[in-house]
Amino acid sequence: MPDEPARGPAALSTLQRLWRFGVAGVLGFVVDAGVLYLLAPWLGWYGARVLSFWAAATATWLFNRRYTFADGAARGGAALWREYGGYLLAMLGGAAVNYGCYALALQLLPPAGWVPLLGVAVGSLAGMGINFLSARWLIFRRQR
Repeated sequence: MPDEPARGPAALSTLQRLWRFGVAGVLGFVVDAGVLYLLAPWLGWYGARVLSFWAAATATWLFNRRYTFADGAARGGAALWREYGGYLLAMLGGAAVNYGCYALALQLLPPAGWVPLLGVAVGSLAGMGINFLSARWLIFRRQR
């Protein structure tokens, strides 16, 4: 029927995109925390956090390009690698806020096994808004 509204990623509202971005964030949180606790015995809490954030950013890029911003995602080849590199660069603003909150939690709270996890959670929430705007308007712009 010609009068039906468009379906699929191109028809997503900003609220729907934000919801999906939040789902990607939960996935990223699980990856982030898992890699952090896996690597911390060898790299320490701060070194492991750098690699855990990179792993989480990669997981969220994969999810977001498929489900949240599919209408603006690159279509293979060199463009795909440029998109990935651009995504990682664009996430650095949120990463700085995220890492700062994480480091504050480690410094201000009494030492306990749950403190790094809380730091990851607070940091993730703090960086989410910056990362959503960066992903939406810098990386996954709808191709015209």
